[in-house]
Amino acid sequence: MTQADFLRTPFPEPQDLPEGVPQNGARFFNREISWLSFNWRVLDEARNPRVPLLERLRFVSISATNLDEFYTVRVAGLRELVREGNATPSDDGLTPAEQLSMINADARRLMGAQQGVWNRIRREMEEAGIVILSRSRLTRAEEEFLHDYFERKVFPVLSPLAIDPAHPFPFIPNAGFSLALELARETDGRQMQALLPIPAQLDRFIPLPGGERFFKLEDLLLMHLSSLFPGYRDTGHCAFRVLRDSDLEVEEEAEDLVREFETALKRRRRGSVIRLKITRGAPDRLRRLIMEELEVGPDEVIEVEGLLGVADLRELVLDSRRDLQWPAFTPRVPERVQDHDGDMFAAIKQKDMLLHHPYETFDMVIRFLAQAARDPNVLAIKQTLYRTSRDSPIVDALCEAAESGKSVTALVELKARFDEAANIRQSRRLERAGAHVVYGFVNYKTHAKISTVVRREGDNLVTYTHYGTGNYHPITARIYTDLSLFTCDPALGRDATKVFNYLSGYVQPAGLENISISPIDLKDRLISLIAREAELARQGRPAAIWAKMNSLIERDVIDALYAASAAGVKISLVVRGICGIRPGIRGLSDNIRVKSIVGRYLEHSRIVCFGNGYGLPSKRARVFISSADWMDRNLNRRVETLVECVNDTVKAQIVSQIMAANMADEAQSWLLQPDGRFVRYLPEGRDDLFNCHRFFMDHPSLSGRGTAGAGDVPALTHSND
Repeated sequence: MTQADFLRTPFPEPQDLPEGVPQNGARFFNREISWLSFNWRVLDEARNPRVPLLERLRFVSISATNLDEFYTVRVAGLRELVREGNATPSDDGLTPAEQLSMINADARRLMGAQQGVWNRIRREMEEAGIVILSRSRLTRAEEEFLHDYFERKVFPVLSPLAIDPAHPFPFIPNAGFSLALELARETDGRQMQALLPIPAQLDRFIPLPGGERFFKLEDLLLMHLSSLFPGYRDTGHCAFRVLRDSDLEVEEEAEDLVREFETALKRRRRGSVIRLKITRGAPDRLRRLIMEELEVGPDEVIEVEGLLGVADLRELVLDSRRDLQWPAFTPRVPERVQDHDGDMFAAIKQKDMLLHHPYETFDMVIRFLAQAARDPNVLAIKQTLYRTSRDSPIVDALCEAAESGKSVTALVELKARFDEAANIRQSRRLERAGAHVVYGFVNYKTHAKISTVVRREGDNLVTYTHYGTGNYHPITARIYTDLSLFTCDPALGRDATKVFNYLSGYVQPAGLENISISPIDLKDRLISLIAREAELARQGRPAAIWAKMNSLIERDVIDALYAASAAGVKISLVVRGICGIRPGIRGLSDNIRVKSIVGRYLEHSRIVCFGNGYGLPSKRARVFISSADWMDRNLNRRVETLVECVNDTVKAQIVSQIMAANMADEAQSWLLQPDGRFVRYLPEGRDDLFNCHRFFMDHPSLSGRGTAGAGDVPALTHSND
């Protein structure tokens, strides 16, 4: 048992800080630095010898992709504040300029670490037979293959560009990757500068015949410069990659929201450059030219000795080498659905059912809607769509339902970052099928995950409802851990209908019974539940809070947790990413501890459990699932749900199975220290550390059990009261 086992180990003794009890902004960790800390944890999985080789490579790629998005949105926003002269401090007291300085230093270290980890993994890949070749290592046959490959698959899509007064420097899009060249004419040595943009549609790593051997695209282009610039020789070159400001601004009074977003997406493509990565040792003239044309200063330039575009390493996670990846896992179909021959309505009618993705298949959500589309007794379907896949089976089902004459209402959120274009396409398709498509609020994102199906059963109309913590996206549902609550409880159905009416008609819902929604009352409800637990502690009753989320940064909620800790509430938090709370400090957070779980699956579900005077775990706990992280944007500027689970089996599954296993996890847990560092304990030779992802893969969920019963669920998951 290690300190990471929150289920069995007592709270650590709180620490005294040299500067005393933190006051004012010192009560919080900085949001941006906390996010970078999370991405360091992601990269550290690429160093973890317990992780298969190609999965470690995937973590390097994820770390790079994450950092790119962080720059294009968060850093871009801070930079704009600095340019406007805005010195307003964040909750932790740092000005935008101070934050940018800290980000710049830490992100540069992170990018250097990515190169180091990649170099170590590359050597291990060579030992496993996966080789990235330099030109000097090519055989004659491989050179001939690459020449043919260049002629057939690369040359037709290239646009080599001279740079001179008649050929101005071209536009390089966000994430654009290019070669810059200094050339000399063979006949007289006349100098020319040129640019070779590399189309994103081309594979970065070209597979060679006869084994897992690859050649980089940029090396292929350098091999064939004579085909692109006949009569010239290469006298100097470099590669560079740009990131642009990708935040969207939309006019609040836009009359046609879809058209406005289509215009905004074009603006994103042309946003100002916020980071330029360039190969170290680039010729001075080329480097100055690129910086001048892209209008970047020295602080925005990062010289890279190694691979540009680390995110592209995902191409080398080869389907042919399953032996170097996680063992395959097939999500389960809940026994209760099988007991009812696949009839989702019959399974839900029996009692509420909570599915835990990806361990239980997301196909059940798709089946719920597909069955509704084809059921002649179904009259109406309502659905929120925040993120979904390009060829979405959810949208397929909604279109089928609309085309068959059912009343279909789809709330499509156009402001789902980086999925705006896909959501515009889906909304057009739904409209063509005859669905009512609404876009919610201009100034609030709709992040709630709700489906309702109204079905005629005898003389009654029954509402079947799905509340989720994740997106209606079958691809990400394979790797994100999320919850799906299916119910035909009338109160939860009425609540969902009122939320849809709010989204389509802007009228605030009255009399919600089992749910709270932001931006109306979710934050107040959350703070009030925390305060109630504190009052129970002051009364001498057992008081505890377990909560799990992606991010915790909202200052009022953090202060409520500090107050509850002072009252004696034992607070255990699982926060995957950004965390602004400072745990384990005497006089501030004596009874708060925090862990972050980073492993095979991306923790995404949002859960909060209150001991309700009985401690945790307890059958009498109050249990909630939510679409909202505890952030300012989610609690104050989005439409989100906080849903109380009232079914005993669902509550037992959440408290005594899902949350208990997260609390007990040791193998993938990082512990947040009072000074902001995250520490992981992986003792040498310990292969018995509890891994919650392995636990969930091995053991079915309680509420999905059918005739098989719950007898094979380990004792870990049961409370005694």
